[in-house]
Amino acid sequence: MATTTLTMANVEQMIRDNDTLVIDFWAPWCGPCRAFKPIFEAAAAAHADIAFAACNTEEEQQLAGAFGIRSIPTLMVFRQGVLVFNQPGMLPAPVLDDLIGKVRALDMDAVRAQVAQAEQGQPQAATA
Repeated sequence: MATTTLTMANVEQMIRDNDTLVIDFWAPWCGPCRAFKPIFEAAAAAHADIAFAACNTEEEQQLAGAFGIRSIPTLMVFRQGVLVFNQPGMLPAPVLDDLIGKVRALDMDAVRAQVAQAEQGQPQAATA
């Protein structure tokens, strides 16, 4: 699947309409961003059932600010509308593939329960 350009105009729909959305926040002047781009695009091609989107932080400064992007590249993953991964830095291809596998394996009922507990200020159960 091709990578979609993420903008303020389509971000909500992209998160809502895709079971899993992987987002790369990048900038054209960023060397690590340029190095990560082919890895990200290869993952998009290999995982056609997952949506991949890239956000140029220079063109979409408001969107980058809304997500609190302070370092690029930053990778975020949403699953069923829930942010399940958020990390700055470039990932090697095997690590990105491993991350995608872990996101696929998530028990989203358990994740939503943990989010609800956190929102209510309750201590979270320990996880392995």
